[in-house]
Amino acid sequence: MKFPRINIVPVLSARRRTIVIAIGLALAAFSVCYTWKVSVDMKHEDENAVEQLRRDERNAVEMWEDILRSTNIGGFGYNYDLLDKLAEHTNVPLIIADERLNVLVTNLPDDITSDRERLRQEIMSMSRANKPISVSHRVTQQTIYTIYYGTTDYSKLISSAHSEALVFFPYVQLVIILIFAIFAYIAFSSTKQNEQNRVWVGLAKETAHQLGTPTSSLLGWLEYLRTQPVDQMAVDEMSKDLAHLMKIVDRFSKIGSETQLSPVNINEVVGDTVMYFRRRIPRNVTLNYNGLAMAPIRVSMNAALFEWVVENLMKNSLDALQGQGTIDVVVGESGNTVFVEVSDTGKGIAKGNWTRIFEPGYTTKTRGWGLGLSLSRRIIEEYHRGKIGVVRSEIGKGTTIRVTLKRREGDDVNE
Repeated sequence: MKFPRINIVPVLSARRRTIVIAIGLALAAFSVCYTWKVSVDMKHEDENAVEQLRRDERNAVEMWEDILRSTNIGGFGYNYDLLDKLAEHTNVPLIIADERLNVLVTNLPDDITSDRERLRQEIMSMSRANKPISVSHRVTQQTIYTIYYGTTDYSKLISSAHSEALVFFPYVQLVIILIFAIFAYIAFSSTKQNEQNRVWVGLAKETAHQLGTPTSSLLGWLEYLRTQPVDQMAVDEMSKDLAHLMKIVDRFSKIGSETQLSPVNINEVVGDTVMYFRRRIPRNVTLNYNGLAMAPIRVSMNAALFEWVVENLMKNSLDALQGQGTIDVVVGESGNTVFVEVSDTGKGIAKGNWTRIFEPGYTTKTRGWGLGLSLSRRIIEEYHRGKIGVVRSEIGKGTTIRVTLKRREGDDVNE
């Protein structure tokens, strides 16, 4: 019978995912490009506004040249009260001084005009910002005053910070879009993972429930067979298989529950699984185990779930051998870690699939759901905080998968 592959959760097809991603990228690109164009247009408008404002400022200052000439006709002097009132209503920072820096008119604070050094620095600053305007005598044409002027605060605001902000705004928007995309991806992945977990737990609980009733019935039939004139050795083997089936029911019932870890002799846990398999594998398959001759190695684990992992690894090795070859199960320790390696001389795994074999639903067999190794990874990584993965594999020569557990406080190294 050929089992169909299953998806743990409904997901978008590859084509639809590509379309959704392409639409999202297109919208993001359009948004950034449109914002960039708007910012560039606004920057140009601001630059034009600044230029127009500076021309207006220049025209306003040039009017002072006409005022000074017209108010000193005939050499009768200036109306200083009128000039001061005009300066108060001039928005442009203004200094009108002679060549000795004697100030005729200004709208700057007194603390600047009263300090010769600060006044000189202010005049130099204005000269760098705008070209001074000379006021010449109407008759002799000699320069009698020079008009120095700066830039209004509004002009500075537009020409500096505002324009810079507009230039960088599209990049800020792009960063915001990227941050939003990252958070959306994390949220989507978390939701998908939670849904997978619920499906896993529900499937495991339902399996345990469905197996419970026939298992109890088989126990009754087994006791009946013990009272009958049948081969009791066969009954004993049936009893072992039924005990193993009850272990499987117990394992499924533990999925989704809080897992209790306690220090256990890993040699014994793995050895029991190996011994059970030795009587049930083809004659042309050799199963080797090094743990029986070693001193006990204790590490915190859930024995029932860890046996399940070892069984899955051995079953996969057995399938890879196709009825003939060798399986080596090795237990060892290195520093603060304990490891179990299951090696076979089977068909091997392509390097590109070393991680894919642990994904739910992935299988190369014509029979099976492709859940064994995925479940093993979940048990090791999530329940035991360990690691599982392919360490060696070569096409036509075999594969080695290693499970690594860290010792916890309270685990005895050897006992």
